[in-house]
This record gives sequence, C-alpha cells and structure tokens, in this order.
Amino acid sequence: MEMTKKYLFSSESVTEGHPDKVCDQISDAIYDEMMKQDLDTHAGIECFCTTGLVLVGGEAKTKAYVEIPEIVRRTLREIGYDRPEYGFCCDV
Repeated sequence: MEMTKKYLFSSESVTEGHPDKVCDQISDAIYDEMMKQDLDTHAGIECFCTTGLVLVGGEAKTKAYVEIPEIVRRTLREIGYDRPEYGFCCDV
C-alpha cells in the first residue's frame, strides 16, 4: 500500500502600489545607487511607508554617498505617486 504525503502550499500576493512593493522599490533604488558608486557596497536597507510617510533605515558598508530623500522622491514619482489626491505624493 502506497502512502501519500500531504503538503500545504501557501503564498502571498500583493497588488501594484501595495506598501510592500513600494518599499521594495525604494530600498532597491537606494542600493542600486550605492552600487553605481562603489561595487564593494554591502548593505541591508529597510523601508517602511504609510500614507504621507516613508522611513528608511538599515546599515551599509560603502564608500558611496547617496541622497536618500532624492532617491525616495524619484522612486515614488516613477511609480506614479505624484499627486496629493492619491493620498501619497512624492512632492509633498
């Protein structure tokens, strides 16, 4: 008699514009800019956001200098958060 193993498969999916996706894009953009300046960069960049607020933290070992607020605003603009009526705007 053959025994059948049972597995539970679970996954999470979020839609475009979800805070997790926004934060991932911001963290990636900051890291990418560091890597452009210093290929030996090692960094763990975390980002948290809610309506009207982005918080960036973490640690980095790099010779690069990046303007984090500029990168955050540019990334938000590229995503499409460029109007106050959206509840989250790169310029406010």
